[in-house]
Amino acid sequence: MSTDITPSSAFWQGVRNGGPFILIVAPFGLVFGVVAGEAGLDVWQTMAFSVAVIAGAAQLTALQLMTDQAPTIIVIITALAVNTRMAMYSASLTPHLGGASVWQRAAVAYLMVDQAYAVSILRYEQGPPLSPRAKLAFYFGVVFLICPTWYLGTLMGALVGSQIPDWVPIGAAVPIAFIALIGPMLRTLAHVAAAFVSVVVALGLAFLPYSLGLLIAALAAMVTGALVEVWTEKNRPVGGAS
Repeated sequence: MSTDITPSSAFWQGVRNGGPFILIVAPFGLVFGVVAGEAGLDVWQTMAFSVAVIAGAAQLTALQLMTDQAPTIIVIITALAVNTRMAMYSASLTPHLGGASVWQRAAVAYLMVDQAYAVSILRYEQGPPLSPRAKLAFYFGVVFLICPTWYLGTLMGALVGSQIPDWVPIGAAVPIAFIALIGPMLRTLAHVAAAFVSVVVALGLAFLPYSLGLLIAALAAMVTGALVEVWTEKNRPVGGAS
């Protein structure tokens, strides 16, 4: 059942809900632009990387591994592992956006970023019902400012990154961005367990070369989340809330 919220209204609602994230995305993109320049990429290469991949965490991870002269296969596998969450995001959004056209779904897939997923899934599940068209419009509204801000932040970092004073803590944008995203999404025991295991395993295996600890931590977190979810379902009282 849907409300009378029009796609146009849903779009601008998405713009408003996603807008605050530009305060985090801008310095995050700036960080990537700076790091890319320090790694030897020119402005065009840096922008091509950001536009093609549009995944900050995976991009920073790949750059670090390339700087460490890791084997190409390790760079690719690690970057893909960091982005495995996108597959889970897609599966979660399918009931809401799966009926869109192929081109619309392709656009959503390209614009799939953490902030867009976090804001959209909360709106779909907790807000007043939206029609399928309104849901799609809301998603595009969320990314309307976020994605251009990422590109612009990357460009600014690539152009003037070397001139930013060392005392400016732009690097703090990365952890702040993920804390702001993860906090509201830890809504179940499975979510909390997966997050806890990922942190513990990643820190415990930080000594491994080429950030291989991240791969193991991601797998451990997914397995933990799945096992806790199964356990929760088995122990849920009959007739309890779903």
